[in-house]
Amino acid sequence: MSKYIFLSLLSFCFLLTACGEKNNENKSIKKTLQPEAPLIDEEEIDHLGITNKDSLSAASKRALLWPKIGNEWFLEFSSLKPLKGDLAYEEGVVRRDPSAIIKTNNLYYVWYSKSEGPSQGFGGNIEKEKVFPWDRCDIWYATSKDGWTWKEEGMAVKRGRKGSYDDRSVFTVEIMVHKDKYYLCYQTVQSPYNVRVKNQVGLAWADSPDGPWHKLDKPILSPADNGIWRGTSQNRFMVEKKGDFDSHKVHDPCILPYKNKFYLYYKGEQMGEEITFGGRQIRHGVAIADNPLGPYIKSPYNPVSNSGHEICVWPYAGGIASLITTDGPEKNTLQWAADGINFEIKAVIKNAPHAIGLNRSAPQGDRPTQILDWGLSHVYNTSDYQSIMRFSAHPKTRHIAKGVKDKK
Repeated sequence: MSKYIFLSLLSFCFLLTACGEKNNENKSIKKTLQPEAPLIDEEEIDHLGITNKDSLSAASKRALLWPKIGNEWFLEFSSLKPLKGDLAYEEGVVRRDPSAIIKTNNLYYVWYSKSEGPSQGFGGNIEKEKVFPWDRCDIWYATSKDGWTWKEEGMAVKRGRKGSYDDRSVFTVEIMVHKDKYYLCYQTVQSPYNVRVKNQVGLAWADSPDGPWHKLDKPILSPADNGIWRGTSQNRFMVEKKGDFDSHKVHDPCILPYKNKFYLYYKGEQMGEEITFGGRQIRHGVAIADNPLGPYIKSPYNPVSNSGHEICVWPYAGGIASLITTDGPEKNTLQWAADGINFEIKAVIKNAPHAIGLNRSAPQGDRPTQILDWGLSHVYNTSDYQSIMRFSAHPKTRHIAKGVKDKK
């Protein structure tokens, strides 16, 4: 055999080996991208009402992969009810985005965004007028003995001096109590309030729920600084690079003491935000600190949700539960994460109120949704003015026809 024939045969062997390895690699990739069909369980086939286990649709295959979670997370919300006293609707006044409710000295406390007058959008004089109902807000608070009739106590946190990061508006507030101290975190906007303005998160603390409140000089959370606008026109959808999920705004902050640290959950808005099959591209993130005053470091696992709007989170069973509403492909779901980061869907719900203020004074632990038995929300009375209202919810574990007695 000449050396040329030998080399040709050797090259052919290498080619066959390479093809074999490539085929194996392709099979491996295919197996990874297309996981094996779920195991067929006769009881589950009956439970899901599947006609033929040998002819499974894509929907049936998905159903067979659903986690077995029961119905303890499912609930239904009732219609919102108006409040009495100073928090009843008042023409010409905006009261919205209630914080969680706490109870101390036999009084319920709530904080909220408050402004006056109509809003003009971005077409008016943004230096003199209101852009949105939450523009030119300060944070006020109210108390109640029964959760229905409220007394407005006054301003808690006001806008900053001209030129400060919070000189235009402070709004969408949340309360945290830790070791007999009180912490308010909230959104901030600096003038001018234009389409491309980047919201931040501020914080104030006090020794009493009645104040006085001490504001930090700097924000505790800012948007990611890795998006690039295209051009200079006021168009928030024109970008060269979108950046992280929170490259435009950080909204709706909520701090929870968790695992000897402080978890700041927030809503992120991305530069060049798009509309998808779930609506707006809104996702949640978390930043973690060793001290309530910070510094807060964003988790490398962000975003921690694919959907959502206002933050609504609470501790449950050693983890964190989250109500995801309004935007994104996983909107209208209840989710839970054993570690506060890796959330999984537990239930799909409907008609959830907006901007929920949880009743954190309620007993917790008997069932995952107990904290949602009642709380506060807001409603658009008109396009310019909103008021705070009360919501209620109840577990839904059975479906009984009208007129039939429920025998458990």
